[in-house]
Amino acid sequence: MKNQFYVDSKTLPMNVLNKKHELETNPMSRSNHLEYLPDMEQIKSDIQSKVLKQVQNYNYSSYTTKNIKTALEHETCTIEDFKALLSPAAESFLEQMAQRASQETSKHFGNTIYLFTPLYIANYCENYCVYCGFNCYNDIKRMKLTYEQIEHEMKIISDSGMEEILILTGESHSKSDVKYIGTACKLAQKYFRNVGLEIYPVNVEDYKYLHECGADYVTIFQETYDSDRYEQLHLAGHKRVFLYRFEAQERALMAGMRGVGFSALLGLADFRRDALATALHVYYLQKKYPHAEFSLSCPRLRPIINNDKINPLDVGERQLCQILCAYRIFLPFVGITVSSRESASFRNGIVKIAATKISAGVSTGIGDHESKYNGKNVENFGDEQFEIADNRSFKKMYDDMTKEGLQPVLNDYLYV
Repeated sequence: MKNQFYVDSKTLPMNVLNKKHELETNPMSRSNHLEYLPDMEQIKSDIQSKVLKQVQNYNYSSYTTKNIKTALEHETCTIEDFKALLSPAAESFLEQMAQRASQETSKHFGNTIYLFTPLYIANYCENYCVYCGFNCYNDIKRMKLTYEQIEHEMKIISDSGMEEILILTGESHSKSDVKYIGTACKLAQKYFRNVGLEIYPVNVEDYKYLHECGADYVTIFQETYDSDRYEQLHLAGHKRVFLYRFEAQERALMAGMRGVGFSALLGLADFRRDALATALHVYYLQKKYPHAEFSLSCPRLRPIINNDKINPLDVGERQLCQILCAYRIFLPFVGITVSSRESASFRNGIVKIAATKISAGVSTGIGDHESKYNGKNVENFGDEQFEIADNRSFKKMYDDMTKEGLQPVLNDYLYV
């Protein structure tokens, strides 16, 4: 398979280049990525087989102009229609797709746009994912916030007006255990109305505990649904196990989480197949758990510390727009998030077409919100996961969305 992103070994630090022998002798690097580890719960779900069967049979080059026209004429978008809308043949119909997507968005979401911000509380990681700035062999400044520091960061964010927060960590079971994350959720309840998690996958009982601590929803990036490519990119750590990660959202729903989010990281593998798999993952789980809320993200690769050559070579903004429009047409009720990985101009445009949620006031570093929000000098902070493209503040984002004719929404839940 063609590599769809570029990793220049000359930009990697020596401690990464010298790890070949360690990786070769590490049992986790030699483990079968399709076999569960002893501590990983197996739920025996049929969702994965349904999704991967559709993806394996997907020949996007076979779709024609006629298929695209037929798909856009249908009132309800079928799986076959969705496959057509993701195909290269659909690129010349992007304007028509955008019009249809905009109609669906307006019908189900009105002119609202939801705002949230992420809070990274630790960047320690036990995985070796070659494209991620947090990977365990990347030479970065590591940090784990204390509970006092977490609350301080949350207060700064809350004081800006934000009411929804997404708590993130590096994937380290030892440095960021479930109790540590649970305490962060309890602290977040003091300041925010909506609390999300983007952490390493856990078992049902752990998701239940985190939900009891205040977590409302869980987002998991599958990264790529191509299991062979997945094995090439995830060389060590719990994340190497493809199957366990795939079932994370279903375990979270079994635990009582209100909602779950899905994403592939576009540019790691064939982006059309990954987009198909992501949407079908939502589609089949939505049928199985109709009471739950579902959301999609559509991130592209971004440069990281010690490797600024990582970029999605085949996924331009035009292709990204095509995917987002196809998502909206196929899954009209699902929330779609576009993160600060994308430029301000792209996000300003896509919120009028397909997206319903965007991040604002973003930092992917650890402990630096006082510096970014209040301009104070902060010396002790951890390095960021990746470079962002849109660094607008919450207030700037709120004002810009209002100027675009949209109604920014900070929270739409009432707790009784």
